[in-house]
Amino acid sequence: MSRSETSASPRRRWGWRTVDIVVASVLAAAFGVLFAAWNNLVYPTISAPLASSPAAPLIAGVWLMPAVVGGLVVRKPGAALFTEVVASTISMFFGSAWGLAVFMSGVWQGLGAELVFALLFYRRWGFVPAILAGAGAGLAMGLYEATVSSIAPYAWDWKVVYVLCAVATGTVVAGVLGYVLVRALARTGALAPFAAGRTQGEI
Repeated sequence: MSRSETSASPRRRWGWRTVDIVVASVLAAAFGVLFAAWNNLVYPTISAPLASSPAAPLIAGVWLMPAVVGGLVVRKPGAALFTEVVASTISMFFGSAWGLAVFMSGVWQGLGAELVFALLFYRRWGFVPAILAGAGAGLAMGLYEATVSSIAPYAWDWKVVYVLCAVATGTVVAGVLGYVLVRALARTGALAPFAAGRTQGEI
């Protein structure tokens, strides 16, 4: 966290600016379009070998990325949840096999990452917070699906493996790749209005 962020009042540091809303919305829209392509063109094919397998979440990590990326870029309360929910909602309008369940999935995944950033008091934004947020999003996804989706009737040990796979994909895909993506965007200068674009050496 930069010195200016440390000295800023909580209202100024945590209050959303217009640029925060715009950039979070742009990120969400980009991920929403990516989700639409993934849901309708890629996922049906690559998920077939993992159908009815507790390893199925291993290819679901892309759905968790907006929460991590949005949180790392905007660095304000609600950013992870906002970016994830808007991305999910946009993808829903392109059509998918899951219908309105896509929206609820986005809510829970966003909350999983948001909770991690909240537990860090919205002060840590480096690599470790990124992978923890990704793991949190994955945990929320796994628990939600194990409770209310078609896998709810499965045996508890099967669901434990399912949730662990969700945490793993959240950690690696959303956490690690999300962090790498934000660093790459920062190097282009696209994140200049944000602390994420000014501080690249955080732990």
